[in-house]
Amino acid sequence: MSGGVSETTMEAAGDRGGTRAEAIHRDIVRAILEQRLGPGTKLGEDEVGAIYGVSRTIVRAALQSLAHEGIVVIEKNRGAFVAHPSVKEAAEVFQARRLIEPAITELAARVCDGAGAAMLRAHLAEEKAAERDGDDRAAIRLSGEFHVVLARIAGHRVYENFLRELVARSSLIILLYRRSRSQCCKTDHHTALVEAIVAGRGAEAVAMMTNHLDEIERDLELVDTAVPVKPLSELLGG
Repeated sequence: MSGGVSETTMEAAGDRGGTRAEAIHRDIVRAILEQRLGPGTKLGEDEVGAIYGVSRTIVRAALQSLAHEGIVVIEKNRGAFVAHPSVKEAAEVFQARRLIEPAITELAARVCDGAGAAMLRAHLAEEKAAERDGDDRAAIRLSGEFHVVLARIAGHRVYENFLRELVARSSLIILLYRRSRSQCCKTDHHTALVEAIVAGRGAEAVAMMTNHLDEIERDLELVDTAVPVKPLSELLGG
């Protein structure tokens, strides 16, 4: 239909605001943050649809949204795959994080109130509990989400949206290029950051964040590599 709305758009729009597509989007991002879904994993529309009990149109809307964020790559005649960041892309992601996260941290230190402090400390408690319980997947996800929580407390929606994408892409990068088996940020670093932010010590918190990001990147060996790909049915919906 010339000038009309596509079938994908119409079904997604009629899907109570795209809630099913959004739920698939969130679940795939969560699987990436937990490093269950690795770079290069094929996200077949039929298979994803069967896992979630939805149509290919809904799946396509979710995958297109993920592709827009650089988390998924859609290749003509081949389908959708979890992105496999190149060495150049990995360096660019951390360059971008070093540009926006100090600004987020400074702003968070300036505006953090009692509710913000409680949110940060509750998140830290979840991180520590996951580590204590040996729940590596949760610990990995929570360590990445900590950075997004900071942006939420800063009250900067644009930064928060950018950072959410960068954190998901960072998880793929860490899975591909990490030197050690450490898969997430150190909670003691996060604890020190929270204390500086809650106390309003912005300059100190910014320096900590910069050093923190530098340390994460130093643990990467930025050379081309590959990871084994498991069946999708083992990685989603569980």
